[in-house]
Amino acid sequence: MDGVIGRDPSWWDGIRPYFEKAPIAAFFLGVSSGFPYAMIGATLTSRLAQDGIDKKTITAFTLGFLVYNLKPFWAWAVDGVRLPVLGHLGQRVSWLIFAGVLVMAAVANLALVDPKASIGATVVAAVLVGFAGATFDIVIDAYRIETLKPYQLGVGSGMTQYGWRIGSVLAGALALVLAARIGWAGAYLACALFALPAMLTGLIMGEPVRHRDPAAKRGVDEVVASIVGPFLEFFRREGALIVLLFILIHKIGDTLGQIVLRLLLNDLTFTNDEIALYDVGIGFWAYLIGIFVGGALYARMGMKRSVMLSLVLMAVSNASFALLAGAGHSVPGLVGAIGFENFASGIGGVTVIAYFSALTDLRYTAAQYALISAAASVVGRLLTATTAGALVERFGYVNFYWMTTVIAFPGVLLFWWMIRSGLVDRSIGDAGTREVADEGEAA
Repeated sequence: MDGVIGRDPSWWDGIRPYFEKAPIAAFFLGVSSGFPYAMIGATLTSRLAQDGIDKKTITAFTLGFLVYNLKPFWAWAVDGVRLPVLGHLGQRVSWLIFAGVLVMAAVANLALVDPKASIGATVVAAVLVGFAGATFDIVIDAYRIETLKPYQLGVGSGMTQYGWRIGSVLAGALALVLAARIGWAGAYLACALFALPAMLTGLIMGEPVRHRDPAAKRGVDEVVASIVGPFLEFFRREGALIVLLFILIHKIGDTLGQIVLRLLLNDLTFTNDEIALYDVGIGFWAYLIGIFVGGALYARMGMKRSVMLSLVLMAVSNASFALLAGAGHSVPGLVGAIGFENFASGIGGVTVIAYFSALTDLRYTAAQYALISAAASVVGRLLTATTAGALVERFGYVNFYWMTTVIAFPGVLLFWWMIRSGLVDRSIGDAGTREVADEGEAA
């Protein structure tokens, strides 16, 4: 699975696919995928903090993210349910349009609630954005994987991450800037337009060639099989439980650290403009550079070694925030911490996501990738929702970030063992090996 067959890989092998049609389409899909997350992530955290909501309540809002972890329960519908009216556009394209409209409506609803007047209504609105955004992600991920050929998975994952970061950063920055001028309601309504790039991409590109419709459902037994089939296929593979364990734990430290970052910056008295410039601006460019480097490393080092390197870098990057917390309001410290973390995350955004994408079976792309992506952050989100705010208040930011650094390393060690045992290569599904669908299986 590593390298280019027949010759040594070159740097150009990692760069060339960036200019091909499918990876470019993946970029626009990523733009739309990133913005709902930003609406209930850092942006909502800033909004609640400025409204005087306490830290424990703010971190509890990460329950809205937990909806993303529940998406395997309805992802099967994206694979197997044909939508009325829109269905003639194709299974993936019709769901892109439907989910995009759903996200826009949910963000508009969040725009109209007032956290100070009703924290309960704000929680419900955030959860609805999470549900709509998760559904959008299910479709986007399936469309991306089925559009990309196996050799494009690394760069295609990079382009998706380029788009994701641009979408989330632009939406987050736009929300901060507009909120200071026209209020949070107007800011959120404007950001709802970020759903359009993915919808337009689906209409322009059309249905993916590699999309493989599951067998037709004729009765209750067949419907049940369509729901459990994707999971049975995955868990019947050799070492599936070990692969799942890696997916579950590899991102715990990063998830815990990032969810309280805006609280740290707020307590260190960084202003909205400073956050927009350094957290959003510097972080944005560092992430883009990391993605580009990740694509090149994926081509030169292969999947296994590039994933291993990215895991180590992401683990160590959490320590930079412990140093920032100890330094206090330090602009150089903020630039260094944000730059390093985003550079490491950019590399991981290419390599780890490419591995996860390659794990899927093309018959169940939506359902299996929903399972993988949901599992990738569920442990960290559960810990965050229940303990992160309390841990910060009890131990302080410095000790909290050192803790997140330590708990990131079990995932690094497990992947090292998976490489040594050959499990990484044996875990790949046909999405990582199948160049083109047979003519009879194409949509």
